[in-house]
Amino acid sequence: MNPLLLTDGYKLGHKEQYPQGTTKVYSNWTPRKSRIKGINEVVFFGLQYFIKEYLIKQFDTAFFQQPKALVTTEYKRYVDQYLGVDYDVKHIEDLHDLGYLPIEIKALPEGSIVPIRVPMFTIVNTKPEFFWLTNYIETLISNIIWQSCTSATIALEYLKILKQFALETDKDNIDFVQWQGHDFSMRGMSGTESAILSGMGHALAFSGSDTLMVSKTLEEYYNADIFKEVVIGSVNATEHSVMCAGSKDDEIETFKRLLKTYPNGILSVVSDTWDLWKVLTQYLPELKEEILNRDGKLVIRPDSGDPVAILCGCDHENAIIAKGVIELLWDEFGGYVNEQGYKVLNPKIGAIYGDSITLERAQQICEQLKQKGFATTNVVLGIGSFTYQYNTRDTFGFAMKATYVEINGEGRAIFKDPITDDGTKKSAKGLIQLKRENNKIVLKDECSIAEEKEGILKTVFKNGKLIRETSLKEVRNNIQKETTI
Repeated sequence: MNPLLLTDGYKLGHKEQYPQGTTKVYSNWTPRKSRIKGINEVVFFGLQYFIKEYLIKQFDTAFFQQPKALVTTEYKRYVDQYLGVDYDVKHIEDLHDLGYLPIEIKALPEGSIVPIRVPMFTIVNTKPEFFWLTNYIETLISNIIWQSCTSATIALEYLKILKQFALETDKDNIDFVQWQGHDFSMRGMSGTESAILSGMGHALAFSGSDTLMVSKTLEEYYNADIFKEVVIGSVNATEHSVMCAGSKDDEIETFKRLLKTYPNGILSVVSDTWDLWKVLTQYLPELKEEILNRDGKLVIRPDSGDPVAILCGCDHENAIIAKGVIELLWDEFGGYVNEQGYKVLNPKIGAIYGDSITLERAQQICEQLKQKGFATTNVVLGIGSFTYQYNTRDTFGFAMKATYVEINGEGRAIFKDPITDDGTKKSAKGLIQLKRENNKIVLKDECSIAEEKEGILKTVFKNGKLIRETSLKEVRNNIQKETTI
């Protein structure tokens, strides 16, 4: 699709609505408010994907490389019908004649941890006649970038929780944490690109993922190499259809067949198709010898109910539920008590839970396992769409706003500050500069032109070309450097 059609309809008239003599529009992209308690900083990630996929690939193939008459006629056809006018497309023709997008984007390094109300990047037109273009592509920027930033931020919060509890209960196994949060979200996301954007964000914090296409995307857009680094990975795992096909009356035979099919490595088996507690207290004891003699780990996957109660147990008249999955596996397979005094399951057995996990539940699971004397590394959490799809652009209040214009050769600082708002929508003013103070990124607005050229925002895209490129490794390293845990 012609990418100029990928916009809000109200953008179509803005070219005429700016004051006569406007030659420059300068905007920034900022997380304005956190709606998740305790999160006051946001991971910046996804701009390079947007630049490569949209500003370069799609604009080149679907606009600049197409015949001018074809793309402008198509554009005019839809806009004329949409607005009910005879729309003047000369500015679209002029852009096609130019042959590239005359904009400059200056950004922080991707993987930066950015405080709320501090911009992540700026965008400005580089040719005066294309002042309208800066905010024309705001819609597309907003549509694409908020989700990768949001999921990366939430994934990092999971990592902080899991890493902190691992340090407290199993510090010698701290490297396992990168696999302890596993992306289960693809099937519940709003589309394949949504799953990719969110899945890439997850992969900045964790290596475990079932969103397979994230591997290819990170290679293509972030210079990863799946043969030289751990990008994402997973294990052989069953689904309910496999268990059902083996029949309820013969479920133990399904377990036996699976153990023979996969004589080594990690095997995850969904275990609550019918009766989880029967699996734990009858089938696994019968299969104990096969499990212990197998060259690998059998992972039990509950998939229904209250994850905190199922994994950790709770006060209940049913003694099985009172113990929970981890304790029942310990009772049967044992393990060892580490130097910190916490129980670590036998490496031949484990558990994963991937239904309705949230940050709050992850915290509760870790707290209750710790209280019961178990290392929190005994369980993997499958983080799905119940976490990643239950968000919007407003989760962190992302917005792109113009703060500076030039009209008839005169620079003018502009800003937004609605009297009816609580301050969330108040924008910066004028040109901006970002710098680091005490390892925090801070904003200075109303800058001079000279000041705007300084600071830590660097040009990453200009006049149709990617100027500065980053890799997955660099993004991950940036996050690690700026994260306290």
